[in-house]
Amino acid sequence: MRILFASAFLVLADQMSKAIIRQNMNLYESIVVIPSFFHITYITNDGMAFGINFPFGIYVFSAISVVFTLVLLWYLWTIKDQDFIIRAGIGLIIAGAVGNLIDRLFLGKVVDFLDFMIGDLHWYVFNFADSYVTVGMCIMLYDSLVLEKKRELQID
Repeated sequence: MRILFASAFLVLADQMSKAIIRQNMNLYESIVVIPSFFHITYITNDGMAFGINFPFGIYVFSAISVVFTLVLLWYLWTIKDQDFIIRAGIGLIIAGAVGNLIDRLFLGKVVDFLDFMIGDLHWYVFNFADSYVTVGMCIMLYDSLVLEKKRELQID
């Protein structure tokens, strides 16, 4: 399936970007790219998204990621003949889950470095894998809420 090859490429891009950050920056170092809007800031996160954490979280999040990825792979297989857009959304989510799972398994924490803000309003620092999951979920929502209704109208 071409979607899985694309997912593998995205995982590779995510892991390469994180390796470049780890090799060229010190933890908590920040490089201003666009003042008051975008910095590259090297941090790590041993919890879930947005810094959510609890005891033994690394094991729980790793296990959830493995199970979730396996379920998504199965689901992707079951919809292999459906529209590209929904399969692309699932492929993005798989790529993001695997990218961050690799960090958790091999580093014990996730490397984050994309740091956006508007003046004093600051978003959580994230990485490409997080972006893949977010975009994939948006695609799935769009497919479910908009495209599915259009498909239903075409059937009637």
